Amino acid sequence: MSRTALLILADGRFPSGGHAHSGGVEAAVGAGRVHDIDTLRQFCRGRLHTTGLVAAGLAAAAAAGYDPLLLDAAADARTPSPALRQAARRLGRQLMRASRAAWPSPELEALAEARPRGAHQPIVLGLTARAAGLTALDAAQAAAHESVSGPVSAAIRLLGLDPFDATAVLAGLAADLDQVAGQAGEAAERVPREGCDALPAASAALLDITAEQHAAWPRRLFAT
Repeated sequence: MSRTALLILADGRFPSGGHAHSGGVEAAVGAGRVHDIDTLRQFCRGRLHTTGLVAAGLAAAAAAGYDPLLLDAAADARTPSPALRQAARRLGRQLMRASRAAWPSPELEALAEARPRGAHQPIVLGLTARAAGLTALDAAQAAAHESVSGPVSAAIRLLGLDPFDATAVLAGLAADLDQVAGQAGEAAERVPREGCDALPAASAALLDITAEQHAAWPRRLFAT
C-alpha cells in the first residue's frame, strides 16, 4: 500500500472535476444560510455527517471489493434529487477518466463499460482506491475529506473568505472526519452479511431541495 497514492487521490489538484462543484454551498450562500466562517463550519459539519457519511460508506464498500453495480444502485436509492444524481454520475465519469490513466485496472474498465454515462462518484472513488492499493478505510477517508474540502474551497471564491480561516475549518473537523471514515468502514464490513442495507443512508433534505432550486438558476458559478 502506498500512502502517496492516498495523497494524490485526496489532492484537490487531481483532475476529477470537483473544482466545478460547490457541494451545495453556492445555494446555501444564495439563501443566506452560509455567510461567514461560523456558518460555513456548521454547513460542513452537517454535510459531513449526512451526505459525506453516505459517500464514505459507498466508497469503502467499493474499495473492499463489493459489487460496484449493486453499490451504484444503492447510491441512486440514497440520492433522491435528480440534479444530484446527474451531478454524481458526471463527477464519476470525470474521475473515471483520471483514474484509468493513473491506476489502470480491469475493475475500472469493467465499470466504465457497464456505466458508460458514469457511475456514482463514490463508487468510482472506491474502485480507484482499490486499484491504487489502498484500503477501504483510506477510501472512506478520501470521500469524507472531499465532502467538506469542496464546499470550503467554493466558499472562499463565493464569499471572499480568508483562505487561512477557511482552512482552519477543515482542520477543526479532523476528529469528525476520522469518526465518519471509521463509521463508514465499519458499515462496509457488514455488507457481506446484510447487503447494501448495512451502508449509511443519512439524509440531508435541505441539500436535496436546494440542489433542485440551484439547477434552475439562470446564472451560477458552480454546477452544483
